[in-house]
Amino acid sequence: MSTFPVEQIRADFPILGETIRNKPLVYLDNAASCQKPQAVIDSIVHTYSHEYANIHRGVHTLSVKATDKFEGAREKVRAFINAASTKEIIFVRGATEAINLVAQSYGKSQLQAGDEIVISAMEHHANIVPWQMLCQQIGAVLKVAPMNQQGELLFDEFEQLLNDKTKLVAITQMSNALGTINPVEKIIATAHARQIPVLLDGAQAIPHMVVDVQALDCDFYVFSGHKLYGPSGTGVLYGKQALLEAMPPYQGGGDMIRQVTFAKTEYAGLPHKFEAGTPAIAEIIGLGAAIDYVTAIGMDNIVAYEAELLDYATQQAEQIKGLNIIGQAAHKGGILSFTLDRIHPHDIGTMLDSLGIAIRAGHHCAMPVMDFYGVPATARASFAMYNTRQEIDVLMQGIKSLIEVFG
Repeated sequence: MSTFPVEQIRADFPILGETIRNKPLVYLDNAASCQKPQAVIDSIVHTYSHEYANIHRGVHTLSVKATDKFEGAREKVRAFINAASTKEIIFVRGATEAINLVAQSYGKSQLQAGDEIVISAMEHHANIVPWQMLCQQIGAVLKVAPMNQQGELLFDEFEQLLNDKTKLVAITQMSNALGTINPVEKIIATAHARQIPVLLDGAQAIPHMVVDVQALDCDFYVFSGHKLYGPSGTGVLYGKQALLEAMPPYQGGGDMIRQVTFAKTEYAGLPHKFEAGTPAIAEIIGLGAAIDYVTAIGMDNIVAYEAELLDYATQQAEQIKGLNIIGQAAHKGGILSFTLDRIHPHDIGTMLDSLGIAIRAGHHCAMPVMDFYGVPATARASFAMYNTRQEIDVLMQGIKSLIEVFG
């Protein structure tokens, strides 16, 4: 049994003390967004109360303080994912914007008609639609590596898709709909053997595993702050410095320039070249606080505890007749997607909510995954470091009650 201090951690998250429909909240929608510890909330309140001003431009005290805290958050991100330099850390609004940035900046400048981009069959819409848009714009071709019924990438078929026309591989590190953890080290090594760069969508992975971008050797890595116990509207694009330096700006405006005349503009260096306009200052500082929080607990400890939760939930779910687990990869993270015989997932979500249980019901921004399994939607319980076995018991009892009601 784990010695993980889950009750101590739960006390740090004020929302976990809420009641929903007169029931204690059981929050199992972490794959959509995680809740925030008091340290993150306090960080944002402190910034707006005591140290807020616009950054980079000002010489007055508040601006200097805010700038130092903002750039300090950039260093925290760099250390957290072990990037080589803060120049490789670009702040964006989330993983979605990061992927769009790469598609429109790197993709438009480096790819041409006939070039191919390879993704997988388990991608979130955010790692499908931007590439479709790019393909429409320049005449590139999108190729999709298939998966099996367990929700695992068919690696041999992925490898067969790679050829001299392949100019980018963009793949999820962990599926938000299935929990599948892809063999990204092998994927990157295989692509790099053909000089093909790789973008990893780490939005789902970043709160659930240790990420070292230099060890992975990925060319781009993207994630969202709100899934890492940080504020919404924050995110990170990591890119190898040489690639980012060769890419044109994604947006124009203030703070991404060195010199502007009506004749021409000289752009700022990295990372500011890609950060036009006033950013989410307090929220990025809050993201830094979230990284401090999870670092203090220890990612290795979080990984081990969440693996125990998933194992327990899976064992309990497998004992319920009529419950079908969608996605049973051998290597997966804390996501339990399922259907119940004769009960629509939206009804599952609504009725569990009446018991104070928050899960997600729908296509999870992964419609092709639903099409693959021949279902309109799934119910998805997703676990975080503050969840408990007792909450899983409540979920399972709720599911059993549903089955009884629906006969």
